[in-house]
Amino acid sequence: QVQLVESGGGLVQAGGSLRLSCAASGIIFSAYAMDWYRQAPGKQRELVAGITAGGSTNYANSVKGRFTISRDNGKSTVYLQMNSLKPEETAVYYCRVRSLPDYWGQGTQVTVSS
Repeated sequence: QVQLVESGGGLVQAGGSLRLSCAASGIIFSAYAMDWYRQAPGKQRELVAGITAGGSTNYANSVKGRFTISRDNGKSTVYLQMNSLKPEETAVYYCRVRSLPDYWGQGTQVTVSS
């Protein structure tokens, strides 16, 4: 059974930083691309960042230069370093195994205050 556990969210002021973690189990983690998504209240879930098994990264235009996705295959964990956070980025953040799109963790709440 694939399990994804997101953590690291919290309350932060605009301009602040958070580092999110997603621990995966039930897969050979190093073989899979991973993505971070977020879902704000009343909005659709959107892709924030992705990282391939080989380490190539991609980002939504809105977060380029501020967010960094990385992975530690030894810990089966993908990270999202978020800097210069904006209030409109308040959302529940989720990770996903790219080729196993039906699996979602509980998400971690990020609240950015002004």
